[in-house]
Amino acid sequence: EVQLVESGGGLVQAGGSLRLSCAASGFTFTDYAIGWFRQAPGKEREAVSCISISGGTTYIADSVKGRFTISSDNAKNTVYLQMINLQPEDTAIYYCAADLGTFVPLRSWKKVNYWDYWGQGTQVTVSS
Repeated sequence: EVQLVESGGGLVQAGGSLRLSCAASGFTFTDYAIGWFRQAPGKEREAVSCISISGGTTYIADSVKGRFTISSDNAKNTVYLQMINLQPEDTAIYYCAADLGTFVPLRSWKKVNYWDYWGQGTQVTVSS
């Protein structure tokens, strides 16, 4: 059974940092790509970043470029999202997602329906 478990969310002040983790199980980690999405209240789920585990290709949304970094620890089957200089507009539930494939097309990674599996999410709240 594929499982994705997010952790690391919390409440921080503007300018603060958090590192989110997405722990994966139930599949061969290196056969997949992992993505991070977020959803703020009343808004659609939006893509933040993704990584092809074996290929190493990463994509990052323009809205977080320079502040968020995605990485993976293959020995721990975990993908991280390091977030610095957080702002109130980053407040959202952050989800990780998985797709079977070692390559993620640039035209596809932002599409919610591209991803096969989803975690339950972790709340990130940034106060001003």
